Amino acid sequence: MVVLGLMRRTRCLSPSQVFRVEVLCNGQQHTVTKRYSEFQTLHKQIKKTCKVPYFPRHVPNWMPKVLEQRRQGLEIYLQGVLCHNKELPQDVLDFLKVQRCQQNPKASSP
Repeated sequence: MVVLGLMRRTRCLSPSQVFRVEVLCNGQQHTVTKRYSEFQTLHKQIKKTCKVPYFPRHVPNWMPKVLEQRRQGLEIYLQGVLCHNKELPQDVLDFLKVQRCQQNPKASSP
């Protein structure tokens, strides 16, 4: 299971949005933080080797409603990657900072 939250960080004069990814894997829960660009990099790495859902495009807008839509889109994307692939690519495991994650048998069935 993966849940995304939105964190706002400000560095100097440029605000950056950071997404808190809560990962539940093999009964263990931990959190990693990722920027939109890191999700984009992951998508480019895995789209040719595994099933991936639609990737939400980046809209340069800092309005709370737009940021929430982006968060929801990234959460749906990541859940889709996890649910539609029996074997997770190493890039996904590295992104989530897990070594191995046993997939839910229900989620990986057709």
